[in-house]
Amino acid sequence: MRPVDNPPNPWHATHIDWEGDAPAMKLEVFEERAKSILAENDSPDVPHRWSVNPYRGCMHACSYCYARPSHQHLGFGAGTDFDRKIVVKLNAPDLLRQAFEKKSWAGATVMLSGNTDCYQPIEGTYQLTRACLEVCAAYRNPVTIVTKGSLVRRDVDVLARLAADGCALVVLSIPFADDATRKKVEPWASSVAQRFETLRALSEAGVPTGVMVAPVIPGLNDDDVAEVVTRAHAAGARRAAMQLLRLPAEVMTVFDGRMREAFPDRVKRMESALVQVRRGKRNESEFGARMTGSGPRWEIVRQLFASTCKRLGMNEAPRAEPRPFRRPTRQGSLFED
Repeated sequence: MRPVDNPPNPWHATHIDWEGDAPAMKLEVFEERAKSILAENDSPDVPHRWSVNPYRGCMHACSYCYARPSHQHLGFGAGTDFDRKIVVKLNAPDLLRQAFEKKSWAGATVMLSGNTDCYQPIEGTYQLTRACLEVCAAYRNPVTIVTKGSLVRRDVDVLARLAADGCALVVLSIPFADDATRKKVEPWASSVAQRFETLRALSEAGVPTGVMVAPVIPGLNDDDVAEVVTRAHAAGARRAAMQLLRLPAEVMTVFDGRMREAFPDRVKRMESALVQVRRGKRNESEFGARMTGSGPRWEIVRQLFASTCKRLGMNEAPRAEPRPFRRPTRQGSLFED
């Protein structure tokens, strides 16, 4: 990795929609030329086998982010290092094109991003996610995006092209119904209002959209589930999913520290509520990474989510079948299907 002497200010990038004063945080950017870009997943947080992560670390600084321990593999910390030391994979689009050119690749849904947000503010400068989407469009390879970043609206043109081939789904992660709570847990992510507006803009452009209510933090935002799904549906989303908080490895330490600072009067209640849905444990590692919620409290949340989705008709319409994967010829695609 090569540290950038004068990293760009992503808060001042043309396409960043920032509300209020830009955060006074010291950003360190490290540029690298990665060896590969397609990651094969078996994580319970990643519903697709393949994912692409143009960046490591994430400026959104979400206190609960399950990807934090991955930063330790780079010699960084899982706390503020994860938020402020961002690794940029300069050759991500080229590597993705090379992967699609291999005879063994027949086309499969690729997730952007399975680890860190592909539309965090630094994308406004480097535009690697957009370049990867252009590759997917050229090869007609299906792509699913999960993001908290309203910056995804910048790429509505290429996403609309992908959607016309049945090859796009954009899911906005919206755990909270109000910005006061959001700012304490996801300090530098897009506002709640921006995320709903992003769903509306993409949906009106013909891009299939969904909402991910994740993570559900018992005692903090489990009461928000129905409102978030309802507002997402009103903005055009037709798919919805929900996921319980996970606190693997060092994430628990980061999460606990930030929750004590942000919600000193509620932290005990949150700890007790999490234990209620985690079989008496706060960290699910004792049961394996795929453990889900259980118990009466979680059943109430689950039923509320399910009934809201049913009432609104969420997840009922089948997804359009994508057009077949193709490798574009050097002469272009004039005579291609």
